[in-house]
Parts: sequence; C-alpha cells; structure tokens
Amino acid sequence: MARIPLPPPAAKTTNLRHRVAFFETDAMGIVHHANYVRWFELARVAWMDEHDRPYRDYVADGLHFATTEVEVHYHRAAAFDDRVEIVTWLAWVRGASLRMEYVVRRGEEVVASGATEHAMVNLDGRPRRIPAERRASLAAQASAAEAAVDRSGS
Repeated sequence: MARIPLPPPAAKTTNLRHRVAFFETDAMGIVHHANYVRWFELARVAWMDEHDRPYRDYVADGLHFATTEVEVHYHRAAAFDDRVEIVTWLAWVRGASLRMEYVVRRGEEVVASGATEHAMVNLDGRPRRIPAERRASLAAQASAAEAAVDRSGS
C-alpha cells in the first residue's frame, strides 16, 4: 500500500471541505476515480489563493501552471453525501516547476492521497521560469517545511 504523506510540521496547509455530490459517483455508488484529480485542482488553487497569490493573477500575467504529473493513491472508497477534507501543501519548488501533495480525509480516515507536479508556461504553452519574487516566496515556504522535517529527524 502507498505511503500516506503527511505535511511537514512547518508546512503551510490549506484544508478544503467538500460534500460529495451525487454526480461525482459512479454506477457502483462510489466517487469516480477521476474526481480526486478535480479535488486536487480545487485544493491547489485554494492553497495558492491563501499562501501565494490568486491563480487568476498568474493568468492575468499570461502564465499558467500546466499539470505535468498526477499521482493518486486510493485507500478507501468515498460515497455520495460524504463530507471530505482535502489537505494540501507545497512539497517543493524549482525554477519553472512545483509539486503539491494532498491527503483526502473523511473524518480521521484517509480516503486518498497523492501529488501533482506543474510547470509554469506562457499562453503559447512554452515553459517559463516562475517569476523571481514568487519563486523566492514559494521556495521559502517549501524549505521551511523541509527544514522542520530535517530537524525532527524524519
């Protein structure tokens, strides 16, 4: 079974609450697997709004974070009307890319976990470096979280 990631103690997290809608379920009555990726996207944008800058500001500057990799690990099934919480945090940032990690919980039970990686691109889809000021701010958040893990011996 996949390791369940936990945010480092100093990580800035966003907790997004969601009530599972009927249309998110499949013929077996459980959440269709593709919806977890949608939830990750909602949580990532909420994290940026809370800890970086609103995603719409990047868009206004002609920039996007294109998804380059998605990992989803399914631990338990979620169903219609479940209340879940998607916890997300920044795992790392590089010159033109970043990685976000996620845990989806129903109460104390982990339903799913995963990660997404994103490359900054312009409107033509060409890679671009994350603007220096934003990259420095993001890197400080990621390194503070990593440093907390290093100090704890984890």
